[in-house]
Amino acid sequence: MTRLLRYFLLTTLLAFTVSSISAQQASTFRGQHKVKKKETIFGISREYGITIEELIKANPEMNTPGYELKKGMILNIPFSKDSLEAQAKREAAAKQEAAAKQEAAAKVQMAATDVRNREIRLGIMLPLHNINGDGRRMTEYYRGVLMACDSLKKQGISIDVHAWNTAEDGNINKVLEDPAAAKCDLIIGPLYSKQMDALSAFVTKHDIRLVIPFSINAPQLTTNRNIFQVYQSPTEQNDVIFARYIERFRNYHTVVIDCNDSTSKKGSFTFGLRRQMEQRGMDVVVTNLKSTEANFSRAFSQTKPNVVILNTGRSQELGVAFSKINGLKANSPELDITMFGYTDWLLYTRTHLENFYKYNTYIPSVFYYNPLSAGTQRFERKYRQNFRSDMQNALPRFAITGFDHAFFFLKGLHKYGKSFNGAEGMFGYPPVQTPLKFERYGNGGLRNRTMMFIHYQPEHTVETIKF
Repeated sequence: MTRLLRYFLLTTLLAFTVSSISAQQASTFRGQHKVKKKETIFGISREYGITIEELIKANPEMNTPGYELKKGMILNIPFSKDSLEAQAKREAAAKQEAAAKQEAAAKVQMAATDVRNREIRLGIMLPLHNINGDGRRMTEYYRGVLMACDSLKKQGISIDVHAWNTAEDGNINKVLEDPAAAKCDLIIGPLYSKQMDALSAFVTKHDIRLVIPFSINAPQLTTNRNIFQVYQSPTEQNDVIFARYIERFRNYHTVVIDCNDSTSKKGSFTFGLRRQMEQRGMDVVVTNLKSTEANFSRAFSQTKPNVVILNTGRSQELGVAFSKINGLKANSPELDITMFGYTDWLLYTRTHLENFYKYNTYIPSVFYYNPLSAGTQRFERKYRQNFRSDMQNALPRFAITGFDHAFFFLKGLHKYGKSFNGAEGMFGYPPVQTPLKFERYGNGGLRNRTMMFIHYQPEHTVETIKF
């Protein structure tokens, strides 16, 4: 029984080996030929279009001394050298064709997914409600965004808009679970700093551009390259203003007026500016709004042009300061006096406009709402037609801000795709109110670096000096 089992295993192994060799040969050779009576090596080679050398190489036993071709022998028939080369060429051509088709398909797929070749998917994540001031302001901002989308549609740019009400007490993570959120190309929001962590991680995961439209604490800007932050911190804004002030008024005599306003937060500005000026040896003195006329007069230079800065932004103290300066000019008309103010002063044009012109006033700002410009008037008419109401009496005008932001970023994405970085000069867009110019913040996101001086000139014209 054991001998029989050993015999069975041996025959099975031999059969398996022979079949393996046959399979290997089948893959190596063109086939096999059974020799017929009177056939010769030359005749067989000619029959299969191969050389004698190729036939002998495929059948090494032919090199044995005294070898004779006999009827019934099985010969391996190789592929000819020419057929192998042709096959290799065919295979190479097939691979090349397949690669070309794959590349073409990839290009078609890329073209289909590239934001420049399709509608732009825009998400708005702001408090959109009528419960409090935040909601009403952001609703007006959102209306401006929709007006920008309408204007771009007339230029052939299609935008798919999704909006979510992300109230202060809402759960931003629930909003981000909406499948439409992950498909956005651009998201505008949030308004609240506590929503930044989740939103920053979300836009990184899905490669979405995020525009923070208003000033919030967003440390994620330092590491997240997908973020655009429109408003700078007060400290960063002051640094820009200091540099531009020193550049423009280097040869002036600066008079800082203490207005005795205990509620003012402008002291940090005047203190920082004075320190910068003193380091450069520039003329600067401090006087008080309650000083006598004689002491007040002594603070001004008779030989240099003067620049006056108040340490408050309130309208009441500004009115008192203008009255005091008007009295000074009445007694000393030869004095050259320029006023340098704060963005808050743009709210006071109804009360102080004539004095702004009279004293050649400069107001630093990141926006300029000009109610007399044709662009502003067209926008206001269109807003009334669309929403049957006027914009809120606030600066900046929130609807115009939304329009400027949306137009800038959507037009940029349409033209440059996701490589758009908001740099100056990427495309010509005259903003209605809010100019934008972004620069990379280290290895992180991008910050708007726009700053302007709104200059009220004595000839009753207004100049915007952009930096």
